[in-house]
Amino acid sequence: MAFALGHLKVIDLTQVMAGPYCCQLLGDLGADVIKVEPVGKGDATRQATGHRLPHGESAAFLAVNRNKRSIALDLKSDRGREAFYRLIRDADVVVESFRPGVAAKLGVDYPALRAVNERIVYASISGFGQTGPYAQRPGYDLIAQAMSGVMSVTGDADGDPVKSGVPVADMSAGLFCAVGILSACLSREVTGQGQAIDTSLYDAALALSIWETSELWATGKAPQRLGSAHRVNAPYQALPTRDGHLTIGANNDRLWQRLCSVLGREDLLADERFAGNTDRVRHREELAAELSATLKERDTDDWVGALLEAGVPAGPIRDYAQSCSDPHTLAREMVVELDHPTEGKVRSLGIPVKLSETPGTIRRVAPALGEHTDELLRAAGWTDEEIATLRAEGAVG
Repeated sequence: MAFALGHLKVIDLTQVMAGPYCCQLLGDLGADVIKVEPVGKGDATRQATGHRLPHGESAAFLAVNRNKRSIALDLKSDRGREAFYRLIRDADVVVESFRPGVAAKLGVDYPALRAVNERIVYASISGFGQTGPYAQRPGYDLIAQAMSGVMSVTGDADGDPVKSGVPVADMSAGLFCAVGILSACLSREVTGQGQAIDTSLYDAALALSIWETSELWATGKAPQRLGSAHRVNAPYQALPTRDGHLTIGANNDRLWQRLCSVLGREDLLADERFAGNTDRVRHREELAAELSATLKERDTDDWVGALLEAGVPAGPIRDYAQSCSDPHTLAREMVVELDHPTEGKVRSLGIPVKLSETPGTIRRVAPALGEHTDELLRAAGWTDEEIATLRAEGAVG
């Protein structure tokens, strides 16, 4: 089978979330991803205190490291770096997530690797980027969400700022980095030259704030928290029912009229507070109270069925146990089962991009630490005797 990125060799120097996710995306689309990990301990998420599967594997590590091979190298040693440089000779991409300056100290920064391979595309993901006054600050999804403004608009209007339940800074930094890598690889086809890519959790979180910054610059006022409500349309939010909650997107006059008809609340059509979308936005709290009073009379599924039949966009609010067992989720192959050598059957999210001619595939589960060290070193030209010496020196694991 042909893969979209089957010609790419990617060196993954990253740990934890954003970088591993970026490299997993490339691996899902066919890239040969080689995860370089510290000897003895590996990626920090291998030892993380989070949830573990029955035989001890880190659920977090498995989630973002499939379709990779692992080699354990001591980049602080001369011999470890020598082995790493050999891997770089025919590589296409390097992705790293060190704090700015650390890669240079290790001798694995862009200038050092470009001297080995001038075609290398070198991508850096950090908390705040390689430049600017905050470049040396530690980078965490929570901090990026807070400082970028995301938390200022998340949560109820009269509540405290809230972190998004999904790590949007981490995930979007990985996504943006993958886009940058593919763009640089396309450019290299024309110029023959690689280049450096710089993205960060902070930049990524801010880049997602399209609506919020447009409101700021249009009004001169920083946008406020609205709960689940929309900034410029109403009703477009989550509302309570008798047995839970649903979401309604009646964001124009035609849909508003249909909504009122389904709810049997034609009286709202004559209410001046809700005459047009601007009025409904201005009085969104009163509107929500009116709609909630009626929606609480029936269960979620009853309302969703009636609303969809009338052409009003609506859907139930589900937890992940419900969404991951939904027939549509399964039909879209967004939950898959993989065979793990120690854990047996493990579940993983599927590939969200469906390509008609070169579809992505999940070819291997996340690797054991150093599982492919010998295999990769042999491919780079080391003999078995040399590999044994490297291991005895502690340069590889």
